[in-house]
Amino acid sequence: MTIDRRKFLTTAALGAVGTMIPLDKEAEAGNVSGYQPRFVMIFDQNKCVGCGACKEACSETNNVPAGQLRMTLERQSPLDGTPGNRKYVRVSCQQCSEPPCVRVCPTGAAHIDPATNIVTMDNDRCVGCKYCIAGCPYNVRFINEKTKAAENCDFCLHTKLAIGELPACVQACRYDALIFGDANNPNSYVNKVLAVKDTVRVRAMLGTQPNLHYIPIIKKGV
Repeated sequence: MTIDRRKFLTTAALGAVGTMIPLDKEAEAGNVSGYQPRFVMIFDQNKCVGCGACKEACSETNNVPAGQLRMTLERQSPLDGTPGNRKYVRVSCQQCSEPPCVRVCPTGAAHIDPATNIVTMDNDRCVGCKYCIAGCPYNVRFINEKTKAAENCDFCLHTKLAIGELPACVQACRYDALIFGDANNPNSYVNKVLAVKDTVRVRAMLGTQPNLHYIPIIKKGV
């Protein structure tokens, strides 16, 4: 019997995401079991073709105003200028475990969700001071023109994850360039990928402990 890879990845990731509802109740009760998830995303440069479906799905799902983006793709060209050898890099919130944006927020609007450990926003508490934007070393935060509150990619915490689905960008990617799941779950697919793949993180030396991992492009013939 053959198993569709996309279905397998979805099932494996949702095995972790599906625990969000009981975790939320657990958090309210004082987190009795003490389990702490660590949701991560892996972006594979070798598979991304720059189609932009992830960007469109993100904006539509999270009601991002036209002209603004929670995440984007930056096209990079090789130094030798070889045609047809383009690569893309996902640019978005790095979902740090030690987020500077949370530390500098004076109102607690930027915070770590207690049930999922995902960095997110409480729009009602945001005063638009832009401290979190200045404090972010990745330059990926912005003031939403509609809500007037600061915004960041939160792995679709309040949209897709809230109903037990994978983040919109992951669902929209037709080339399996994005993998999402709980790295603290030893049985999760994302944890197994991190164990065998060489990945890099942006500015990890800053001590922010980013949870967005990149599988760098593999040079042909190497």
